[in-house]
Amino acid sequence: MEKMQKEDRTETREVPQNLDAEQALLGALLANNRALEKVGDFLRPEHFAYAPHGKIYAAIVSLIERGHIADPRTLNGYFASDDSLKEVGGAEYLMKLALSSVTIINAADYGRQIFDRYLRRELIDIGYNIVNDAFEIKLDSDAMDQIGKAEKDLFDLSTKGQVEGGLTGFSNALREAIETIEKAKRSPDGISGISTGMKSIDKRMGGLHPSDLIVLAGRPGMGKTALATCIAYNAAYDFAKENQKGEGPKKGVAFFSLEMSSQQLAARVLSTQSHIDSEAMRNGLISEADFERLAGAVAEMNNLPLYVDDTPGLSVSAIRTRARRMKRDKEKGLGLIVIDYLQLIDTEDTKNRDNRVLALSEVTRSLKILAKELDVPVIALSQLSRKVEDREDKKPMLSDLRESGSIEQDADVVWFVFREIYYLDRAEPVIRQKESQDDFNKRVIKWQQDKQAKENIAELIIAKQRHGSTGSVDLYFNGRFTEFGDLLKE
Repeated sequence: MEKMQKEDRTETREVPQNLDAEQALLGALLANNRALEKVGDFLRPEHFAYAPHGKIYAAIVSLIERGHIADPRTLNGYFASDDSLKEVGGAEYLMKLALSSVTIINAADYGRQIFDRYLRRELIDIGYNIVNDAFEIKLDSDAMDQIGKAEKDLFDLSTKGQVEGGLTGFSNALREAIETIEKAKRSPDGISGISTGMKSIDKRMGGLHPSDLIVLAGRPGMGKTALATCIAYNAAYDFAKENQKGEGPKKGVAFFSLEMSSQQLAARVLSTQSHIDSEAMRNGLISEADFERLAGAVAEMNNLPLYVDDTPGLSVSAIRTRARRMKRDKEKGLGLIVIDYLQLIDTEDTKNRDNRVLALSEVTRSLKILAKELDVPVIALSQLSRKVEDREDKKPMLSDLRESGSIEQDADVVWFVFREIYYLDRAEPVIRQKESQDDFNKRVIKWQQDKQAKENIAELIIAKQRHGSTGSVDLYFNGRFTEFGDLLKE
């Protein structure tokens, strides 16, 4: 207890602020209104430590935005009915600021100093809140909840701390476009993005592209998780080879599995890569030779940059925080995000949490922003509504996306995975009333032929592609090993 009391006796320190910089910047703005162009995109009145300075800055911005000149005389008129400037000297103080002006070139530097001190004050405030919350024990909030809140507060502050950005010259965009085209030209498969590991998909898509939100949807049993897992593994395999070259920042795959545990996901990957029946693995019905193959597969996959988070009920904010942390980690890096699946993302923090449609709309919008902010593709799995089952043609359409039309709106790409064999297996013919045995036998033969033709075939329907054409791709699927691959046609 004595130790705690000693730790509590901290020195009184001055709050971070730079009043000289605030005065100099305001002076520059009053002397040359064009100085606002240097700071107006990131500096706000609340960033000033001295409240009257914040009011003066707000008034300057307001006048300039209305097309008026902001100088001591117009500002004095602006504050004529406001006593807030009297305490600092009124018109004389405004004149003093104008006389202490700096050049327009230095305005941006002073603006950044003011903003930096603001962030430091906010950090101190968050720190105090973290300490106070930790001391206050509540039944409905455990320590992990407080850690999550602290991470969210810090992330929200970090997003405020982006003073760079804004409009850039079209020449920069042209250069980046040429670099992308050159990459596709150099690639033996002609792709500019991240390979899915399946040439038939890559040929239609050009790979997975940074900042794209890709929604992979399907009814239960279609294999959407298996396909997402295969793509994640293939991307991680390619990233591992790139990372070894050391030519750029490291990249990894972040797989947020809100439905399956990380152990179940790893078992699926093991089954796919070792070609050992997943059910036999679960039941322990494997031979010594199979076990040796498993051990070999584990050794090969041990160093893959594939990272799984199976925390249930994650919010978009938590996913964003963890993804940003991984992107900043030089030993891991981030190249692809996979989320399984949309409808399990916690929407508790959204304004519209009582309305599932509006809540899910907020989730998809946030995921698109996340993809653009981190400049990586985001694959988000989604359920389809049951109305698919009521149609004779079971192939999904965009209108089948469950609970939200905004999924179609926010996504850059929408994929549907469809396996006709799933429905054929459940449509075994039964003899009809007054049907002859011959007619029944013909229907059985036709059913068996259809099944044989669709065995091990899955269809990836590209229902939306913002940067290219729509259509479909036939893929190979082996349910025993939850394996997707290219379909080798004779």
